[in-house]
Amino acid sequence: MPLPLVAVVGRPNVGKSTFVNRIAQANEAIVHEMRGVTRDRSYHEADWNGVEFKLVDTGGIEMGDDDAFQGSIRAQAIAGANEADVVVFVVDGKTGINADDEEVARILRKTRKPVFLAVNKMDTPNRTDELWEFYQLGLGDPWPVSATHGHGTGDLLDAVVDELRKADLAGGVEEDGGINVAIIGRPNAGKSSLTNRLTANERSIVSDVAGTTRDAIDTRVERDGRRYTIVDTAGLRRKSQIDQDVEYYGFVRAMRAIDRADVALLVIDSTLGLTDQDQRVAGFAAERGCAMVVVLNKWDLVDGPEAKAEIRERIADRLTFVGYAPVIAISALTGKKVERVWDAIDAAYANFSQTIPTNKLNTWLGEIRETGHTVSSGKAVLRMKYVTQTSTCPPRFTFFANRPDLVTDNFERFLENRLRARFDLTGTPIQMKFKKKD
Repeated sequence: MPLPLVAVVGRPNVGKSTFVNRIAQANEAIVHEMRGVTRDRSYHEADWNGVEFKLVDTGGIEMGDDDAFQGSIRAQAIAGANEADVVVFVVDGKTGINADDEEVARILRKTRKPVFLAVNKMDTPNRTDELWEFYQLGLGDPWPVSATHGHGTGDLLDAVVDELRKADLAGGVEEDGGINVAIIGRPNAGKSSLTNRLTANERSIVSDVAGTTRDAIDTRVERDGRRYTIVDTAGLRRKSQIDQDVEYYGFVRAMRAIDRADVALLVIDSTLGLTDQDQRVAGFAAERGCAMVVVLNKWDLVDGPEAKAEIRERIADRLTFVGYAPVIAISALTGKKVERVWDAIDAAYANFSQTIPTNKLNTWLGEIRETGHTVSSGKAVLRMKYVTQTSTCPPRFTFFANRPDLVTDNFERFLENRLRARFDLTGTPIQMKFKKKD
């Protein structure tokens, strides 16, 4: 049974993300004094008194402000409340109630979900005289808490967990997330559009404004009996170009998402072609050893076969360090050829996690030896004895030789190329280690 969901909702800057970090005992949700930092809803695992659940951090709900993102943020927050088993409505105890609080309360009363009214920023314990005005929201007794200092959060969680137990939702076990897929790329390449297309919902906010996504957002998907966790990440750009704290934290979250990814989808804006930033992002994923697929997005906007051939040629020329990554062209906006992405993910993961039998590897190595291709230094000649695969994800091959110190970068590349020519290692990096064997 999947873990129950507890949604944390409220208007901007009331301390929702601080509350989430306090309960989850992590710093996963971005916290900043700038209002509207959280845009998409993000999920964080937590437990209290032995009961595990998931917290859903949502964007601040503002009913009357229709800036570039507010309509989508509002929809995301309301969607988070609708899918939750329990809702925690956070208000600001210092500023009191405003019109947005009243409107959010009206919406929550209609959901028929258990709602807990958390009055945040009550940094002085036992100041109950400041709570009376919050009764007018019609959501029962307010719970005074301080997300920053932790006051009152334990009592609130006791009540939340009791509600989960009452509804027989406690004690769920988190399902295996399956294949972890991180969607990476520079800002505005179409990562969120691809995420929404793959997950068949409007899970991520899409906008022409670069840098819309700030948190790394997990979405579980099941397709043909196989589970995937799709992670939409913040656009990665050069550190020197990151001029806001919020954007820096989004960069850190994206790097963490790559760290735990099995497969990275590098999304490139075909209308701009391959850029230096794309190369850097590919480098981040290559350093972390995950499988990779290069996705040429907005392919339908590229005019003519010559322009398309030039883009592919440039990628082959400048992404040689991840030459193992297949290149597929799609349009995330229209959905054209997006099905190919699933096939590429499955193939890359299969190769990423495969084990090649030792006898086949040594048959291949014997053929290499027969060619006489080796390296030497003075009278010392490298003699390869045998090879075995010592790990997966990514595949690691350990070669035993008389003089591993003679192995050069060129010879290592030669072995990798011959290995890839014999075995299907499309989409996955490989690691090679050389040990001494007399």
